[in-house]
Amino acid sequence: MVIDLVFFIILELASGFCQTLPQFLAVRALYGIAMGGLYGPAGATALEDLPYDARGLLSGLYQEGYAVGYFLAAAFYRALAVTTPHGWRSLFWFGAGPPVLIILFRLWLPETDHFQVMKAEREAYERELRESGQEVASFNVKRFAVDAGQAISQNWFLFLYIVVMMTGFNGVSHGSQDLYPTFLEDQVGMSATDETVVTIVGQVGALLGAMTVGYISTFCGRRLSMMVACIFGAGLIPAYVYPRNLSLIASCFWEQFCVGGVWGPIPIHLMELSPKPIRSLLLGLGYQLGNLASSASVTIETTIGDRYPLPALADGTARYNYGKVIAIFLGAVWAYIFVFLLVGPEMTQEERDAEIEEARQLETLRAQGISHLDIGHTRRALEKSIEVHDLEVGDKAAVEHVE
Repeated sequence: MVIDLVFFIILELASGFCQTLPQFLAVRALYGIAMGGLYGPAGATALEDLPYDARGLLSGLYQEGYAVGYFLAAAFYRALAVTTPHGWRSLFWFGAGPPVLIILFRLWLPETDHFQVMKAEREAYERELRESGQEVASFNVKRFAVDAGQAISQNWFLFLYIVVMMTGFNGVSHGSQDLYPTFLEDQVGMSATDETVVTIVGQVGALLGAMTVGYISTFCGRRLSMMVACIFGAGLIPAYVYPRNLSLIASCFWEQFCVGGVWGPIPIHLMELSPKPIRSLLLGLGYQLGNLASSASVTIETTIGDRYPLPALADGTARYNYGKVIAIFLGAVWAYIFVFLLVGPEMTQEERDAEIEEARQLETLRAQGISHLDIGHTRRALEKSIEVHDLEVGDKAAVEHVE
């Protein structure tokens, strides 16, 4: 994470110094890679060690770091981009500052208990292989690429499902937010200040929605909670685009409450679906590929908008009925998400109980002062005894079958 954040700083600074569009696109493409590399490890760091009952609530809070960032970006845009001589460049230069604080915080934090125990288990397993005369490859980029490829190939259907589902989730964010300021300005006639107020109130709604639905999902189930958010989000579409006054502040709050709500359980839901050794990989890669697939959302919306022109302004500027476009696009995306949640998988109750018990045991052992190394070695010894027992049972069954 620290290395990734260093790249964040370098690329943010570089963005402000770009002089041509190709330069800017190249730098932002690299920035996207850095951004994609952060989501998975950050999610694992934030959620792995939490008590199970708190994971839904904190999943929503973690996910809506996006909303808080959006909120801060809107505020800093008003404070920097239109008041400083360097304009938008000032915003990028300022954006290189916060990652420094995050780097210092991450250096101060230890690795999670879950990671340290898993590392100890892996080291114990590798020692067993060496003692039995087998060769163990040292960890390097090549080994990581091979292991990651094998993990994805063994879980390709789950990986594909996550990417397809995250395309819809990112689509509902883009569809409800990207053209909305244009809609407020061109069709509603709001001032820049009123637009900023609507945007900020909407992101507050997203933050509260994510925490609320994330918390509820712990007791009512991840999929059911998100499906209910889809239904309410779709039902609020008319209120989100048809009024032409400041009542849109309330409409935006509740629509974004549902957008944030459907997102709230996603980090912990994806972690629960993913095998433990590749949680960070599937969480980060699946999310970012879904984000990539949904990046055409605004292009799709503007293409649809060409079919619904409005009378041009006095200076000849073309206008389009983006309110109708947003309604059409959001309706389709809400339905898309609902269907994939309806047919998709979820952690079973047995798996959930095992996860709760494992988290409780780890917390208890750490409270007793037992080291991560000892816990990892004990777990590996237990796994080995189970493997030996299963092998003996299998051999016994085979002998009985022959007899």
